[in-house]
Amino acid sequence: MTQLPDTTDLILDKQGSVLTIWLNRPAAKNALSAEMVDELSAVLDATREDRGLRTIILRGKGGFFCAGGDIKGFKSGLQGGEPSEEDVARGNRSFGDLMIKLNEQPQAVIVLVEGAAIGGGLGLACVGDVTIVTRDARFRLSETSLGIPPAQIAPFVTERVGLTQARRLMLTGARFKGEEAVHYGIGHILAEDAADMEAKCAEVLEQIAQCAPTANAVTKSIVFETTRRPRPEALDFASRGFARCMLSDEGREGVSAFVEKRKPSWANS
Repeated sequence: MTQLPDTTDLILDKQGSVLTIWLNRPAAKNALSAEMVDELSAVLDATREDRGLRTIILRGKGGFFCAGGDIKGFKSGLQGGEPSEEDVARGNRSFGDLMIKLNEQPQAVIVLVEGAAIGGGLGLACVGDVTIVTRDARFRLSETSLGIPPAQIAPFVTERVGLTQARRLMLTGARFKGEEAVHYGIGHILAEDAADMEAKCAEVLEQIAQCAPTANAVTKSIVFETTRRPRPEALDFASRGFARCMLSDEGREGVSAFVEKRKPSWANS
C-alpha cells in the first residue's frame, strides 16, 4: 500500500481504489501556493506506480475549485527584495513540472470544477482525463490583466481548446461559465449543480472500474507518445505496450473473462 505524504494545504481521502485530493485553502479560494504545488507534486510521485490506485479526483474545498496562482504570495516575494530573473523563472517552471505530472499520471484523473477555475486553476482543469464542471462555474485566463503571461499552462490550454481559441481566451481574459467550458473542450461533462456533479462523478467512477488499471496506464502513455514521436515510432511504442498487456496476468484475465462471458476480476474490485 502506498504511503501518502503528510500535507498541510491538501486533504487526502483514499477510499478503496480512489484517492480524492482536496485543495484546502478555502479562505484564499484555493489559490496555488508554492507549498501546495510541492505537496501535490509529492502526492503524484508517491502514487505514480500504484496500480491498486485506479482513479485520482482533484477538487477544491469550500465550493470553489481554484483561483490560480497565489498573487498575494507573489507580492510578498517581491517585498522580500528584488528577485533575479532566474529565481522567478525557476519558481514559475516548478508549476509546469506539476502540470506535466498531473497530465501524464498513469491513473485516471477526474477534475471536479465548481465555483471557479481561474488562471492556473483553469490550467488544472485542462489536464483532467475527465473534467466535470457545474453550469454556474466561472472560468477565466486572467494572467494578462495582471501584467503576466499564462506561461506554464499555455501548452496545456492550447492542446485542450485549440490554437485560435487559446489565443482569444488568453489575450482578452474573457470570462465564461460551465456550458461554454464544455463547448470549448475544457470540460467534458456539464453538471447542473454540486449534487449533480457528485452523481456524474459516481457514474464516471463506475465506468473506470470496468477498465483494467494497467491497460488504462499503458493507454495514457500511448496517447501521449503519439503526440511526440513520428507515426512509425509511435506505433512501435504502442505495439510493445499492447504485447506487455496481452501477456500480463491482467490481459489473460480479460481474455478469459470475455470467453467465459463473465466480468473480469478488476470489475468487481
